Amino acid sequence: MPNNIKIGQIGEDLACQYLLNNKYKIIDRNYRETWGEIDIICKNENGVLVFVEVKALKKSSFLNPEENLHSTKLKKVKRTAYLYANNHPELISDNKGWQIDLLAVEIDHSNPENIDSKELLKYCQVRHYENI
Repeated sequence: MPNNIKIGQIGEDLACQYLLNNKYKIIDRNYRETWGEIDIICKNENGVLVFVEVKALKKSSFLNPEENLHSTKLKKVKRTAYLYANNHPELISDNKGWQIDLLAVEIDHSNPENIDSKELLKYCQVRHYENI
């Protein structure tokens, strides 16, 4: 498996751990449609349905994970989120709606594949951008 795919999977696991630590309830992961994918679908502690895009990289002095969220990718996430929301109205509170968040994960560990996500989270920086 290519290293960038491993880092992406590790980043999604770390993002889930981060969300759980912050009182989110995970509903689904890696939801796919023909044109796009949503990494994590969850509800925040206020009951808002949240579609989370995760961008993860090993810590670097010249790259940030946020730079990997391009407008084309965001359009695909939005389109997929609209479809999911329309197909699951029971998950959406009328007065709260839904939102898309970005979790940028920087992994500062030389061998992240061999460490538990709860422990690895200590070696990471997670930046949470709400309602992008």
